[in-house]
Amino acid sequence: MPSSDTSSTDDVIFTARLIRTANPSRPTAHAIAVREGKVLAVGTLEECKEWGIENVDTRFADKVLTAGFVEAHAHSMSGMYSSIPYVGWFGRHMPDGTWVDSIRSTDDLIVRIRSIAESTPVGESIIVAGFDPIYMDSERLDRFHLDDATTHHPVFVFHASAHLATVNSFLLNKYDISTTSQAPGIGRQQDGTPNGELREPAAMALAKDEFRFIGRTVASQETFTHFGSAMRNAGITTVADLGNMFYATEESRSTLAQITSEAQFPIRVVSTSRITGGVTEARDTVPKIFASRQHEHDKLFFPIVKLVLDGSIQGFTAVLQWPGYFTGEDHGLFLTAPEQVVDILRPFHTAHIGIHCHCNGDATSEVFINAIETLLAEHSWLDHRHTITHAQLITSAQMRRAHNLGMVANFFINHMFFWGDQHRYTTVGPDRAQHLNPCATADRIGLNYSIHTDAPVTPPGHLHTMWAAVNRITPTGQVLGESERITIDRAFHAATIDAAYQLHLDHIVGSLEVGKYADMTVLDDDPYEVDSHTICDISVWGTVLGGVPQPRPTAPA
Repeated sequence: MPSSDTSSTDDVIFTARLIRTANPSRPTAHAIAVREGKVLAVGTLEECKEWGIENVDTRFADKVLTAGFVEAHAHSMSGMYSSIPYVGWFGRHMPDGTWVDSIRSTDDLIVRIRSIAESTPVGESIIVAGFDPIYMDSERLDRFHLDDATTHHPVFVFHASAHLATVNSFLLNKYDISTTSQAPGIGRQQDGTPNGELREPAAMALAKDEFRFIGRTVASQETFTHFGSAMRNAGITTVADLGNMFYATEESRSTLAQITSEAQFPIRVVSTSRITGGVTEARDTVPKIFASRQHEHDKLFFPIVKLVLDGSIQGFTAVLQWPGYFTGEDHGLFLTAPEQVVDILRPFHTAHIGIHCHCNGDATSEVFINAIETLLAEHSWLDHRHTITHAQLITSAQMRRAHNLGMVANFFINHMFFWGDQHRYTTVGPDRAQHLNPCATADRIGLNYSIHTDAPVTPPGHLHTMWAAVNRITPTGQVLGESERITIDRAFHAATIDAAYQLHLDHIVGSLEVGKYADMTVLDDDPYEVDSHTICDISVWGTVLGGVPQPRPTAPA
């Protein structure tokens, strides 16, 4: 495999207060030897020196090194907040390390948009992102609220889930989105007139200029560069960018290969195409993925594809089995027709391309599991690792079937904090909220799993996902599913080697073992030793990628 310019060419031994390897044969150490960007030895300083290396780097003597965190589900749009204003409920660090305060009411959102409108030419679009109306005590955000912000600009508020948007009347009129519009996902008032909410891509795409602007921004070199910085700042060394379009053309493939191969680009990327269209489009995508693999190097891989079956639970667009949603209107949408799933996935399965399928609701988990069972009966693949991604409402019975079929899960564990209270009281109610993202049940069944942030839906960083999996605490202090809590050791492996396994990369990343890339996360404290409630408060110095230290902007080099 071609090499980028990032890996170290000098032999070096790094020492640390502690090294956690995610390798059960030698789970801890105090020194690691690196040669040609790979792990040469892990152990004591004396053991590492037996390789004849005298170059000892002690900059991490008071730090904790861990196997580099692997994020198996994120999006390069995490870098978009360098170009699109952030208006989320929780304050957030931007890719450049700066902090943006939270938006805690609809009125605050209106004020923020008004301030943007003051410096925006009349008629020019205003696009903001990260808002989620489910947090608001007032009535749900609609076009009339946004009309209070401005009547002289089209306004497009992209929700935190990336599954919905809310727009103002100016924008609705711009595209003649009206009572007679037939696209699925248009939110409506009782009289049938649009209320400004656009649910899922078919509806959001009606706002052509604004939705395309987001698409162009997400696909830009600037955004992808900021994406790399955001991941590095959170301690991530390998990330799956799920559902992009870089595979589509030779030009885009070459551009991505160039960006990721640059020495200053600080992460390894699993670039994942999103399956769109029907069976014909699926068949046409397979050769494009194989063409993409010609551009692979040590920081770029194309092992998997992504299919999206439903929306988000907090947006009421995920598809749930009986009894459905606890409160609110059920807007569940199958984004891929269930009867077409087997035929759409067949070309990828038979070509031995791993499939990650977005299933928030238990109804969509059922569809995906059924499809994989059918495909495995047609074409045996003993090491497919097809992944139920999000898997938030997956049932115990579904997990047993998935385990028997060789499938794995990737739990959106951050929901326990960011939307835990909303799930308990609004979306799924007191019983099912205890079972959301059931890590411990998966362990009892034997279903392999990882945990993820889905950044930018929630901020990147596995210290928070591990904290959420260990504690399952909501912002109001409630514990949702005490029996689904897991240990920090289990959470650490879900954030490293098990995530690498889902990406078919566990032979080169995910643990600190001889022959693998020398990728490490650098922390100020040990997640195993601090109080479990403070895991998410540990500071990240940065990372080491291929033996090269990658400090975050505020960290001393």
